[in-house]
Amino acid sequence: MRFLSIGTAILVLSGLYALVFEREAVRAISQGAPLSVLFTGSIVEASTTPETDEGAQTPAPEEATSQSDANTPIKVKAIKSLAREVDSAVVLRGQTKAARQVEVRAETSGQVISDPLRKGTFVTEGQTLCQLDAGIRDSSLSDAVARLAEAEARVPETQARLHEAESRLEEARINFNAAKKLAEDGYASETRVAATEAAVSSAEAGVASAMAGFKATRSGIQSAEAAVAAAEKEIERLTLKTPFEGVLESDTAELGSLLQPGALCATVIQLDPIKVVGFVSETEMSRVKLGAPARAKLLAGQNVEGRVTFVSRSADSMTRTFRVDIEVDNKDLSISDGQTADILIGAEGQVAHLIPQSALTLNDAGDLGVRLVDENSRAKFAPVTILRDTAEGVLLTGLANKADIIVVGQEYVVDGVAVDAAYQKVTP
Repeated sequence: MRFLSIGTAILVLSGLYALVFEREAVRAISQGAPLSVLFTGSIVEASTTPETDEGAQTPAPEEATSQSDANTPIKVKAIKSLAREVDSAVVLRGQTKAARQVEVRAETSGQVISDPLRKGTFVTEGQTLCQLDAGIRDSSLSDAVARLAEAEARVPETQARLHEAESRLEEARINFNAAKKLAEDGYASETRVAATEAAVSSAEAGVASAMAGFKATRSGIQSAEAAVAAAEKEIERLTLKTPFEGVLESDTAELGSLLQPGALCATVIQLDPIKVVGFVSETEMSRVKLGAPARAKLLAGQNVEGRVTFVSRSADSMTRTFRVDIEVDNKDLSISDGQTADILIGAEGQVAHLIPQSALTLNDAGDLGVRLVDENSRAKFAPVTILRDTAEGVLLTGLANKADIIVVGQEYVVDGVAVDAAYQKVTP
């Protein structure tokens, strides 16, 4: 039994040696060459055939088989695709944002004396949110009004003094002119002329004094008016109102709480209309225009439509993208602030092919494209650019208006390989 196992091992090793090191000889024997080829190595003599009449040698059976396989077309399925005009939309990812949001804060100190409004409450423009205690502000206003009345009461007195001073000045000037003329004719002394001149100077000083008193009265009136306006403004600041129609995002200040200047009363947001904000890349910014139609699909499934109202001209320093705002009607307030949205912004149409996504492939360089059937029925790779993905297939550009695109079998052919294309009907 031991000799039998050793003999079996020797036979197996001999067979492996022949298959590995004498492969060509074994192949020649299988094609009809004598067994001696395995020991002499005369493969050429065993595998060659006599020359033909023309002097050419008949190819070996293996070479003939390889040439036959190379010329056999590979069966594939293809479609005759025609380019179509499609709406080229700019696709963005963004979120909804309130059209306006403001924090209503106190401008003066005071205790809240109004009942609070709860968050989520719809408020109208001018509605009271927080009412502060007036304290002594009403008394301050009354005092300012009284001072204003007192200042205004002095106006007639100062005006009368000014008129009196002006009259005395006019009289002094007349007397001076008369004395001066009489002195020139020798009927009045120089002393009289000097006295009338002094009277003129005194009257001028009286006018200046009366004018200063009148201006002081006017200044007093203006100061009193300013005090009245300040007191009225202080009382006006006691009532904190909504600047626009919207929804309370927070509770208003609680009854009895003390507000200091800058303290928060409530936060109000405006949701109608609402904005959908996205960011567009540098390469597609030129395609986004003001007023362009836009659609947005919220993550919750709601579809909304609007128009572009703002395109930023300054890129974000971190992402190098540009902000785009779309205004959308939200009369029923069904859209909230901060919802995620997929945005499509209408742009100029482009010519594109619609093909199944499975027809896409990569070449050896890693470029995305499709395999075409050329005019010689051979495979040819063509790079493409994806415009967008749809439920019916992929819209892509980069091909001629008419193209025979391989949709099944494109992974089994390379450029120049003969193909036998069976064309499928394209669904319109």
